[in-house]
Amino acid sequence: FLFFGLIVLTANAEHDFSRWEENIQKFEEHDKSSPPPENGILFIGSSSIRLWNVEQYFPELPVFNRGFGGSEIVDSIHFAPRILLPYKPRTVLFYAGDNDIDRGKTAQEVFEDYKTFADLIKAHLPETRLLYICIKPSLARWGLVEEMRKANQMIEEYAAREEKQIYIDIDTPMIGPDGKPRPELFRED
Repeated sequence: FLFFGLIVLTANAEHDFSRWEENIQKFEEHDKSSPPPENGILFIGSSSIRLWNVEQYFPELPVFNRGFGGSEIVDSIHFAPRILLPYKPRTVLFYAGDNDIDRGKTAQEVFEDYKTFADLIKAHLPETRLLYICIKPSLARWGLVEEMRKANQMIEEYAAREEKQIYIDIDTPMIGPDGKPRPELFRED
C-alpha cells in the first residue's frame, strides 16, 4: 500500500482527499453491520456508480456499491486500502474520469491515473478482474468530449493488452442519430 500511496501523494499533492472522508466512514460503518458479500462484485467510482442501484439491476449477483459522487480516479486509488482491497472482490466495475477532465486533467493524466488504479489491483488482488466503464459522453460536458475520448482510447488499448482487464464502451450506444448524447439517458446529478 505504501508504494502506491507515495505515487498518489506525490502526483496529487494539492488534491483534497478529506472531502470524501465522511462518505468513506459511512461505508466502513455500514460494513460493520452488513459486510459486503465475499468474492463479490464491487462497483466503485463517481456518481455514475453512486447513483446506480446495483442490487436492483443485478439481483442474482453478489454486488455492492462503493461509488462516491464527484470523485476522480485518484480518489478511488487513495481510498482503495479502505473500500476496495479489504473486500477481495472477484470483479471490480470502475467508472471515473469525466470529473478528472472537467477539473483540468489531460487525457494522458487520466490514463496514467487509470494505470495506477489497475496496477494497485493487479499487485494486491492478482485474481481480480477489472472492468472499466468508459468515460461517458454528456451534454453538460460536450465541449470536453474529444479529450475524454482520447483518454478512453488509451485505456481501451491498454486494457486489451492486459489479461484481467475489460474495457466497456458506453460512448457508442449513448450517441443519438444527431451525433450527440441521447438526452433521455441522463438524470439530474
